[in-house]
Amino acid sequence: MLVPILLFTLGFVMLIKGGDWFVDGSVGIAHRFNLPELLIGATVVSVGTTLPEVMVSCQAALQGNSGISYGNAIGSIICNVSLIAAITIAVKPGPVNTKSLRIPAGFFTIAAALYLAIALTTGRFERWQGFAFLAVFLTYMTVSTLHMKNHPEEAAPAENEKETSNDSPLVKDILLLVVGAAVIAVGANLLVNNGTLIAQWLGVPDSVIGLTMIALGTSLPELITAITSLMKGHGALSLGNIIGANLFNIVLVSGAAIALSPFSIPSEKTIAGINSSFVVDLPVMVLVMVILCVPTFIKGRLSRWQGILLLCIYAAFTAYQFLF
Repeated sequence: MLVPILLFTLGFVMLIKGGDWFVDGSVGIAHRFNLPELLIGATVVSVGTTLPEVMVSCQAALQGNSGISYGNAIGSIICNVSLIAAITIAVKPGPVNTKSLRIPAGFFTIAAALYLAIALTTGRFERWQGFAFLAVFLTYMTVSTLHMKNHPEEAAPAENEKETSNDSPLVKDILLLVVGAAVIAVGANLLVNNGTLIAQWLGVPDSVIGLTMIALGTSLPELITAITSLMKGHGALSLGNIIGANLFNIVLVSGAAIALSPFSIPSEKTIAGINSSFVVDLPVMVLVMVILCVPTFIKGRLSRWQGILLLCIYAAFTAYQFLF
C-alpha cells in the first residue's frame, strides 16, 4: 500500500504545481494581449485555479467512478467554507462588502437548488443536465465580468492571482500553459487511480475519499493562500471569491463531469436505510453556506463565532466519513 500512497501524494503535488504553472502561463498570455486585470481575474485565473478539481472529477467520471467525481465537488465546497474560509474568519474576522456578493450568491443559490432538486428527486445526473450547469457557468462568467467592468469599486482581487510581468516571453508563457495542463492531467489520473486503491484498502466507499482527502488536496492552493495571507497580516479573504469558487464546483466541476459521463449519486453509505449523501453530505454543504452567508449579509461583517463553528462542523464531518 506504500506505493499507492506515494503516488497519491505525488498526484497532489502535481495538481498544485501544474495549476500554478497553468495560471502563470495563462495570465502572462492574457497580459500580452492587454486584457483588463479584472477580466483576467474573473476568467483566466478563476478557471485556472479550478482546473485541478475539473480534471479530477472528469477523470473519475470517465473511469466510471462516480463516488470520487461526486465527492470531489461536494467535498471541495464543504472544505472551502468550513476549513479554508473558517480558519481566516476565526483568526481575523472583519467587515465585508455585501454588494459584491449579490451576483455570486444569487448564482450559487440557483445552481445549488438545481443540483439538490435533481439529486433528491432522481438520484442521477443526465448528460443534458451537465450541459445545463455549464450554461449557467458561462452565463455567470459573462454577467460577473460585465458587472465588474461597470462597477470596478466592488471587485475584489482574485484570490490566487500572481504578479506576472507583461514582458514575459511568449514562448515561456505558452510552455507554462501547456506543461501545466499536462501535469494537472497526469496528477489527476494518479489521484483518482490511487485514491480508489486507498479507499479499497481502508474499506471505505470511494465517495469518502472524494469528500475528504481528494477534496482537501484539490483545495490546497486556496488553503496555502489563506495561511500565507494570515502570516502577512491580511486575514480577511474575499467572501465573494469563496462563494464564486463553490459555484464553480457545482456548475463547472460537476457540470463538466456529468456532461462527459452521467452518473448516479453514490449510495454505498446509508443511515437508517437512507442514502448518507441525502442526510449528511448535501445537508452539510447547504448548512455551511448558510452559516457563512446569512449572518454576514445581515450584519455586513464576518464574526469569529462563524469560523469556530464551521471548523467544528468540518472536524465532525470528516470524523463521520471515516468512523461510521
